[in-house]
Amino acid sequence: MDEREKLRKFRELDDAFAEALRELEDPDSQLEIPTGPPVRPLEEQEEDDEAARQQRFEERLRALMTEYHQPADSVQHLLETLREMGRIA
Repeated sequence: MDEREKLRKFRELDDAFAEALRELEDPDSQLEIPTGPPVRPLEEQEEDDEAARQQRFEERLRALMTEYHQPADSVQHLLETLREMGRIA
C-alpha cells in the first residue's frame, strides 16, 4: 500500500470517527450503542464458582471411591475423622 492509499484510508477512518462522535452528541440520535452482556454481581459469581468447585470435588471423590472400591460410609467416616483432627474444615 503506497502513501496516498494510507492517507486516504486514514481520512476515511477520521471522517467515520468524527461522524460517530457527532451522532453520539446528538440527543435525538437513535443509535443503538452495543453493550456487553449484563454484569453479574461479584457475590453471585463467587457463589457460582464455589458451587462449581464443590461439584468438581464431589465428582472427583466419587471417581476415587469407584477406583479404590470404597463404599460411601467408609469415606464418610474418613471425612469425619479428618474434620475432628482439624485436617479439613
